[in-house]
Order: sequence, then structure tokens, then C-alpha cells
Amino acid sequence: MRHARLLFVALALTAACDCNESTDESASTTPTPAEPAPEPLAALEAPEVNMDKVYLGRRLFHDPILSGDGTISCATCHSLDHAGAEPRRSSNGIRGQVGPINSPTVLNAHFNFVQFWDGRAANLQEQAGGPVENPLEMGTTFPEAIERVKTDAWYVERFASIYGGEDPINKENITDALAEYERYLVTPSPFDAYLAGNQEAISEQARRGHATFKEVGCASCHMGVNVGGTMYQKMGVVQNYFEARGGELTEADMGRFNVTQAESDRHFFKVPTLRNVALTAPYFHDGSIEALDEAVRVMGRVQLGRDLEDNQVADIVAFLQSLNGELPEHARLPEDETPPSRAAAPAEGEAPAEGATEG
Repeated sequence: MRHARLLFVALALTAACDCNESTDESASTTPTPAEPAPEPLAALEAPEVNMDKVYLGRRLFHDPILSGDGTISCATCHSLDHAGAEPRRSSNGIRGQVGPINSPTVLNAHFNFVQFWDGRAANLQEQAGGPVENPLEMGTTFPEAIERVKTDAWYVERFASIYGGEDPINKENITDALAEYERYLVTPSPFDAYLAGNQEAISEQARRGHATFKEVGCASCHMGVNVGGTMYQKMGVVQNYFEARGGELTEADMGRFNVTQAESDRHFFKVPTLRNVALTAPYFHDGSIEALDEAVRVMGRVQLGRDLEDNQVADIVAFLQSLNGELPEHARLPEDETPPSRAAAPAEGEAPAEGATEG
């Protein structure tokens, strides 16, 4: 009898174990809802700035006083009317010289991890000093530019009140003021409102384009707050961009290689921001593409190995247009602060400098 009771208990325990195992197995095969992929793009948040420095940097940015012949300012190649970029294939410098590369936008440049296409400047202040002494751009030296700035009473007063010291007009303070103005040039867009939860801030087509942008792989490089500006990438990851473009290779086509001389950096460039990109044609470092939809197609082929369909391109373009933002209130130079003509008088026998007036 005792053996019978033991056998019954054993059978009962076995049944209980079988039942529990069956329940656990059933639970383990129940599908779990997939976690949504993290959003690779982020909304803008304007940095805090010193507005006195911004106003000083704003006038310097629009003043050709920093150029060798008084005809070229930062705004010549970074026009606020062209979303901080230029409507030309490459930059124009003093004496009508043509530069080798297309000027990237300065809008939202604060969010880039480095400056210039090849990343040779670590920050905005370092970048601000480069064009002044570039012979193809402003073509002067800082000692010469500083002496010219010191002849302007408006600058003398502002530099003294902001920076103080015995000699406030110097390279460090000039580039600091320019950098502070550029930090101020942040342009919130409808897409930022969309990211904040306003589904109606952008069109249905732009919402489709945002999804397509991520699905086809664009966001693997164009990510973060600036929809770009976070890494270097090779121009032509999948297909050879330069063969498809045609023409001779230029020094500018070498990209990051020009800075590091490392073969692994040849044709690598800082991934550009796509904010305001619908307003900054022509496109790429070489300014070779005029239309945004064609730029999207080229990037699809050479970077992703995809021949994007017409509807995909149209949707992505609609999304990119939603990245067009508004300039901050005090971005433009007031008319009453417009600097006087700085064009140097030509030497005897020379033609007037481009942009100068005879009289």
C-alpha cells in the first residue's frame, strides 16, 4: 500500500513537471513586439552665445576689411541669401581668383565635429582664421588685417569694451568674434517641430521621405543634430564617384588625404550637414550637381549602391525640404552698420580691384 502511495506521488509530480515545461515552452514561442529603431536624427538646440560678440562678429563677417584688397568678406562665399553657402561651383577670392572647392554652409556649423571639407580645422575659431591668410581667398596676413581694423573707430570701441586689455584687436579676438557669430547661426526647421511631436509640422510626403531616408541607408552617414557633420566618409563607397563624374582629378578631390597624407584617407570628406540643403546648390565638394533630386540619385548609386526609384527620390527631397530653417532674428547686418567701401586703390597701371568703384 505504501509503495502504491509513493508511485502515485511520483506520477503526480511528473505530470506537474510536464505541465510546467509545456507552459514555459508555449510562453517562449509567443512573439514579442519589436522595439522601434532609435531615431538617428535629433532636434536642434541653440547654444548660448554672447550677443555683444555676435554683433561684433556679424560686422566682421560682412566687412571686406579682412581681405588684402578690401573686396572680399566672409559673406562673399557664405551668403545668408544662399543659406550660408554660395551659388557658385567654387569660391571667388581677391583679384578674381577662383578657388578649388565649393564653400560649405556656415549655418549650424557649430554642430559639425570638424570644419572644412577635409577637417583641417578643429573648431569654428580655427576655421575663421583660415581664409584670411589663404592667398586664393582673402589673401592677406593677420598683422596687416589687424592694422586695418584698428583704423575703424567702430571696431576700436567694440573690441575695447568686449575684450579689454591693452591691445584687444588681435587675431585671437577677431576669430573669437567671428566664431561666436557663426555659433549664433542656428536654423530650427519644421522637421525639428516634427521630432518634438508635432506630426502636422511636415507634409505626409516629407514623413514618407524621412522613413525612406532611413530605410535606404542615408542616415548611416547623415545622422545626429546636423543630419551630417559627425564623421568622415569616402566619396564613392560603392561606386567610383570620380570616374562617373569624369574630368581630371584635382587636389581638392583628394579630401582628407591632403591633411594626413594617409592613403586610407584619399577621397574622404567630412559628411556635410543636410540642413537647408534644398537652398545651397550646387552640391558636393566640387559643386558638380545643380539639382537636389539628381544629387540624391548620385548619392544613392555611389554611396549606397542603389538606383533609387522616382517616388523614393521625390519623397526624400520633400523630407530634405523640411530641413529648411529660419535664420535667427539678428543674423543679418543692419543697414546702418554697413561698413564703408574698403577697396584698395589700384597701383599705377593696374585695373581696379573686382568690386571696386572708380570715381
